[in-house]
Amino acid sequence: MAKQIVSNDFTPVEYDPQYILQVNGLKKYFPIKGGMVSHVTGWVKAVDGVTFNLKRGTTMGLVGESGCGKSTTGRTILRLYDEKTGGQVLFNGKEVYDLSSKELRNIRTKMQIIFQDPFSSLSPRLPVGEIIGEAVREHNLVPKAEFDDYIDEVMDNCGLQPFHKDRYPHEFSGGQRQRICIARALAVNPEFVVCDEPVSALDVSIQAQIINLLNDLQEKYNLTYLFISHDLSVVEHISDTVGVMYLGNLVEYGETADIFNNPLHPYTKALFSAIPIPDPTVKRERIVLEGSIPSPANPPEGCKFHTRCAQCMEKCKHEAPVQKEVEPGHYVVCHLYDDL
Repeated sequence: MAKQIVSNDFTPVEYDPQYILQVNGLKKYFPIKGGMVSHVTGWVKAVDGVTFNLKRGTTMGLVGESGCGKSTTGRTILRLYDEKTGGQVLFNGKEVYDLSSKELRNIRTKMQIIFQDPFSSLSPRLPVGEIIGEAVREHNLVPKAEFDDYIDEVMDNCGLQPFHKDRYPHEFSGGQRQRICIARALAVNPEFVVCDEPVSALDVSIQAQIINLLNDLQEKYNLTYLFISHDLSVVEHISDTVGVMYLGNLVEYGETADIFNNPLHPYTKALFSAIPIPDPTVKRERIVLEGSIPSPANPPEGCKFHTRCAQCMEKCKHEAPVQKEVEPGHYVVCHLYDDL
């Protein structure tokens, strides 16, 4: 296995109790191997310096094109990879990657994930009751005498019936399977849930049901979500804050209303110009980006977006921009705002 490179080019932050999650300069690189003996010839910079804070009981939407590093960010935060390349991930003030095996086992119930594909993320050989209750039994969360009633309650909260316990995933529709995935995550009483495009594989009418379910569960249990999605209208509906990713970097971050009403970064403006408006009399000026996304294994020098940006300046080609707070709580990474 290739030895992971370690990057320490970030300033550590102190724990702030108002935030359940503090991500600071997070990096995750994957090795590129070549040759007969599989030497490491380079690194795919999937996540390359992501910084944000997430308040308890709120939802942060994470948007961007396919391949920009959204899902990798979520999985790195949850420590689904053995190690990170650099940065900090503080969950309730504890660095996730400094936890011992015992501490990590204890914190697993507090951090959960809902995967994109509800079919492939469910074991076809287990009945639904066992899928939902497996982690509950493993972590001894409820007494044996109360186990069945507890699973029934969790299923009821997620819109499933008790007689569904003995059925298998292939017997359910896509929306019902996603409810099973949500019930599995909810069963261990988590505080933080990564929703990795949980509605992208569902019909529009079912999407609305799942989004409303997530909102109801958040209100009932004070859950905190990191909601990863391509659907900007869904993100606008469910999120309190929004982060926009491009090629491993967070290029803009702020309150949902600020981001949607006043997008600052040229990439954000291009993304939002593609949102359809349900009014035939209103036409939005479409911003079409030229070219394709550069490879994360060989990103451009300077600003990574400069190869596709219509407002590119000379300094964009050589100097990487830094994050600036343009208005309270609204951050952008772009040279256009250097003078502010």
